[in-house]
Amino acid sequence: MSEVVIYTDGAAFGNPGPGGYAAILISGNAQKEITGGFAHTTNNRMELLAVIMGLEALKRDGCTVSIYTDSTYVANAVEQNWLFDWERKNFNKKKNPDLWRRFLLSYRKHKVKMIWVKGHAGNLMNERCDRLAVAAAKASNLPADEQYLASIQQNSLFE
Repeated sequence: MSEVVIYTDGAAFGNPGPGGYAAILISGNAQKEITGGFAHTTNNRMELLAVIMGLEALKRDGCTVSIYTDSTYVANAVEQNWLFDWERKNFNKKKNPDLWRRFLLSYRKHKVKMIWVKGHAGNLMNERCDRLAVAAAKASNLPADEQYLASIQQNSLFE
């Protein structure tokens, strides 16, 4: 079984606003950085998408994965088992169901441990992820976060 460490971070300027995500995967001596962003999204979506992109980058199933995140939203949802209650209730009245469903597809292929780290506290890999996510959020010509925009439209029809 392969052991992988993934550091993740998300950023958004405005909430919603332009946002970016970053994941750094480390396995043995190998390291890979993944970044991207959207023109109109939220910080929580970018935090979660960073984790998803890290997990989706794994080429083999069954890895032991330690994910370091400064997002209590993501870490607590998994480690406190809130996510699985949300899933049983079909994510009723929960934000980001599209991403949580996508997360679960990759999460269930591996043995994953979420580890919360304090952001901006000197953790070198967390700081690197932050710089990458911020740079991604500031990139020009960012695509739309279509799922987020669709959820806004759907919710506004009923308010």
